[in-house]
Amino acid sequence: MLELPADLRSELKDPLGPIYQDADELLAAAGEPVVAVGDIVTYHLLEAGYYPALALVDGKTKRERVRESVREATTGFDARIELESPAGALSEAILEVLTAERDGPTLVEVLGEEDLAALPAVLVLPDGASVVYGQPDEGMVLATVTPELREQVRELLDSFVGNHERAYEILGV
Repeated sequence: MLELPADLRSELKDPLGPIYQDADELLAAAGEPVVAVGDIVTYHLLEAGYYPALALVDGKTKRERVRESVREATTGFDARIELESPAGALSEAILEVLTAERDGPTLVEVLGEEDLAALPAVLVLPDGASVVYGQPDEGMVLATVTPELREQVRELLDSFVGNHERAYEILGV
């Protein structure tokens, strides 16, 4: 649906918020609901006793398979969903899961790659909500949703290649 052009990759290296190494500190600063993107981020939140409203994982960290203990920690969610989203892209399925109604904490297992899901999550969450994702070798980024952050993310997504009209229709933005 939307594909990340190679020349835009460097722009995504800048975090969308402060970086935390401690999950308890991050959670103290986070607003609700929380969407977690990434296996290690989700693991740290769960280890802190917190279930995000939505957690997207792909079984990998830095393109390597996560430790079994990380995979095993993802129990206790009210629902589990499996979907496909190719590396370097946002599939229709991943956009749809971000806007779907849920009755409780939901784990989304992505066949492919979930890394880019943090961007559309910012667009669909209410002001004050949090998107948490990993910054390799640094920690967890806490992106607090504001109109300014939404605009920044929208500009980034506008630079992707694909069917923006359909993507924004799915997201309701």
